[in-house]
Amino acid sequence: MIQFGEWLPDQSDLGNPGVLEATNVLPSARGYKPVRGLAQLSNAADNYIRGMFATRKQDRTVQLFAGDSAKIYKYASSDSDLDNVSTTGNYTLGTKDVWKFIQFGNSIVASSGHNQALQEFNVETSSKFDPISGAPAAKHIAVVRDFIVTANVKYGGVVYNNRVYFGGINSVTDWTIGTNQTDIQDIADSGEITGLVGGNYGIVLLERGIVRLEYVGSPIIFSVEKVSDIGCEMPNSICSLGTYAVFYLSPNGFYMFDGNRSVSIGGEKVDDFFYDDLNPAHVNRLTATVDPQNQVAMWSYVSNESTDGEPDKILVYNYTIGRWSIIELAHESIGVVLIPGTTLEQLDNINSSIDALETSLDSPLFEGESFTLGASKDKKIHTFTGSTLSATLTTKEFEAAPLKSSVINSVTPYITSKNPAVQPTLTVSVGSRNKTLNDVTFTNASTLNADNICNVRSHGRYHRVRIQTTGDFRYALGCDVEASTLGRR
Repeated sequence: MIQFGEWLPDQSDLGNPGVLEATNVLPSARGYKPVRGLAQLSNAADNYIRGMFATRKQDRTVQLFAGDSAKIYKYASSDSDLDNVSTTGNYTLGTKDVWKFIQFGNSIVASSGHNQALQEFNVETSSKFDPISGAPAAKHIAVVRDFIVTANVKYGGVVYNNRVYFGGINSVTDWTIGTNQTDIQDIADSGEITGLVGGNYGIVLLERGIVRLEYVGSPIIFSVEKVSDIGCEMPNSICSLGTYAVFYLSPNGFYMFDGNRSVSIGGEKVDDFFYDDLNPAHVNRLTATVDPQNQVAMWSYVSNESTDGEPDKILVYNYTIGRWSIIELAHESIGVVLIPGTTLEQLDNINSSIDALETSLDSPLFEGESFTLGASKDKKIHTFTGSTLSATLTTKEFEAAPLKSSVINSVTPYITSKNPAVQPTLTVSVGSRNKTLNDVTFTNASTLNADNICNVRSHGRYHRVRIQTTGDFRYALGCDVEASTLGRR
């Protein structure tokens, strides 16, 4: 069997140890698993969504927030609307700004760049967000131990792009420097701060390095230790499982920081592919998140194939096995959402026709209180619970017989079904060429017959097999080929 190995677009087609294409699939230990498409959850905001955040009240009621360039919204499960909960007069975000949210006790605190101070919403008592008196404006925010920590800040009319500013201990409202352990810390030698990750200690990502913040108490409050010289150049490329697994994009490609050191996860795999595919005019539309259900980190971006400047691809990294894949899907951004339970009556808010619902009624989504991968599209919140996306997998390029031409007569794909009564549709085509300098010519697609064989006929010295699926499947494992040697040409 030719196994569907690791997707390695940065390596040569001929003799590639993995696969040449792995589109609309998730990497698994053996082969690949399916990806579901988007299903609409909310009605539309005014502009494209630039950040999402979910939590629960003390009574377990779900609170789901989203922000665009002018407003913060709260999702209403009663009618699926995004209700405006912005401060009076709303907001003005810069072109590259995004909303970032943290929870501190009952307070949701939001930052959005240098144009407005931190905003607070108490999930038990508030009806709208309001600015925190005396707080800075900040591009980044996190909770480190008992402190709200901000970075790349503006206050007093001055921008400090290499400064960390932390509020008072156990306080949302204390921001007077020198009071209740409130203080600032500049990081002088590593450029602009591009990200911040919270936890028992803090991780500050800068253009030319990574710094660890550890609480030591008065008078220093936080110690600052530079722990890596490999920095992060794209602020919105950071996602994490906490401080022990921070995924980000450095000037040298994709890296993971484990709390002590940075290791490459994209070198000789996807780094070259990504930089070639990324549209440099829309780098600000990059978003990243960790899927809470599938053990993968994901990066959404605008590729050179996008015709409207909107994100159209998502790079996927399975951090448990170190393998990649890619999703091709029109959207605006990605994130994690927490879905309230949905009654049958409330399903009408999503779609008036049960038959037209994009999410199965058997989905845990409708049971409520489930963290799941989310996205925005058409200014609306969506979940990845729709129909299974059509997938494409292409094997490595191989010689059926060394130094000889051959003809591929048939292919047997090994795709397993979740439900034998509802099988996916499979098609196979073979690409062949006589010289590695030539373009590859693919046969017409062949469907699977009753003997589990796709009949094809393709001549050449070098071959690759492309398998495409429509409908749900369990695993895509690989294929076998039947070939006849034609002799040296």
